[in-house]
Amino acid sequence: MTSFDVYLQQVINGTSLGAMYALLALGFTLVYGILELINFAHFNVFMVGSFVGLGMLEALGVAPNGAALTGFALVGVLLATFAVTMLASGLLGVGIERIALKPLRNVKGPAAMITTIGVSYVLFNLVLLGLGADAKNFPSPLPSVSFAIGGAVLRLREILIWVVSLALMGGLTYFVQFTKIGKAMRATAQDPEAARMMGVEVDRVIIAAFFLGSALAGAGGLMFGLYYNLTSYVIGFTAGLRAFTAAVLGGIGNVPGAMLGGILIGLIEAFGSYWISAAWADVVIFSILVLVLVFKPAGLLGRVAPNKS
Repeated sequence: MTSFDVYLQQVINGTSLGAMYALLALGFTLVYGILELINFAHFNVFMVGSFVGLGMLEALGVAPNGAALTGFALVGVLLATFAVTMLASGLLGVGIERIALKPLRNVKGPAAMITTIGVSYVLFNLVLLGLGADAKNFPSPLPSVSFAIGGAVLRLREILIWVVSLALMGGLTYFVQFTKIGKAMRATAQDPEAARMMGVEVDRVIIAAFFLGSALAGAGGLMFGLYYNLTSYVIGFTAGLRAFTAAVLGGIGNVPGAMLGGILIGLIEAFGSYWISAAWADVVIFSILVLVLVFKPAGLLGRVAPNKS
């Protein structure tokens, strides 16, 4: 395997990881853009989404180490699993906002952010106590198909991640730019009081932001399980911290920035693990977070916005 093939393999691995981080980062960005709130419960919405996906695959008869599916059966199982996982995760996000965050909406200070940390630990411990601490084997309906690109290997699961991520990111971009509720979301992010005076239902916009962000996190959690063939109650913190770093790197509150940040963090993780070690990859990633916050707090594509308060 030549050096070029090795680097190409790391690009394949890094962009696959980055696509998952980007979907999770978009949830941070959507909520922060409207409420200026870091939703730390989002970490474990991702984790819960992976378990919902696992349960749905098992309900559809896909067993760990079982026979792979092909054709319409494979497409049908994937579509049903993604739909149920995203719907359940989206409703969980809305439930968190309605129950835990809406009563604190007019409370100044860090109360809402601290509440999201508490909700995150509630989800974490509910899954731990209910399903146990052991990692769960994730059933995969995907056949073991791979393509050689020089000395690098591109597997079907990486293609699935790219296709689904691009479709979801493209769909979100279209939704935000061209739909009525998407325009209302942009107006609310710009100036919630002015948007309210112009007839925008801000409460409805907030619900939409939590639903969409959480649904994307659920899709990311499902792809995590399909990629690694396992899930666990701890995956929310490991993936969530990287996704948060991605959102900050790209410019939190900026949708294209979250996508760019996710891909960059995925590539940094892949190349850092190869050049140094997997243990040091975390040091590199979080050093980047510190440097961005110190020298360019608005992120790569973000801009410093006026205070909305």
